[in-house]
Amino acid sequence: MTPRIANPHALAPEAIKAMTALGQSVAQSGLDHILLELVKLRVSQINGCAFCLHLHSTDLRRHGESEMRLYMLSAWRESTLYSARERAALGWAEALTLLAETGAPDADYDALKAVFTEPEQVWLTLAIGAINSWNRLQVGFRVAHPVDDA
Repeated sequence: MTPRIANPHALAPEAIKAMTALGQSVAQSGLDHILLELVKLRVSQINGCAFCLHLHSTDLRRHGESEMRLYMLSAWRESTLYSARERAALGWAEALTLLAETGAPDADYDALKAVFTEPEQVWLTLAIGAINSWNRLQVGFRVAHPVDDA
């Protein structure tokens, strides 16, 4: 893979700063860190963002997430490893990431509102929008993921 722009982040520093600030705000929203990282990882799977897959799977492992939950994430609907909140968040994340196909179905929203307060729904939606933006930046400009020595 050949990067299309060597360092796209350096070319729009104020925008990157704003995107980073949004991420920090979401992190301080009170939503569970693991839940947010699972959502970011799932969205990155859908969007095929290797950079973000590396980043968020590494973060999840560092925070004690099991390998099996990471492996099963792409099949979360068929797995019993995820809580009701995680399932609702993952369904909402998929619906919004694939918005042109799904139209954000009422069933996904109903599952979300059953386990998330309205403020939590807004914060989660902002998190989903943010990771989709990061994915588009990284995939669009072919930003390479780090290569681990192991």
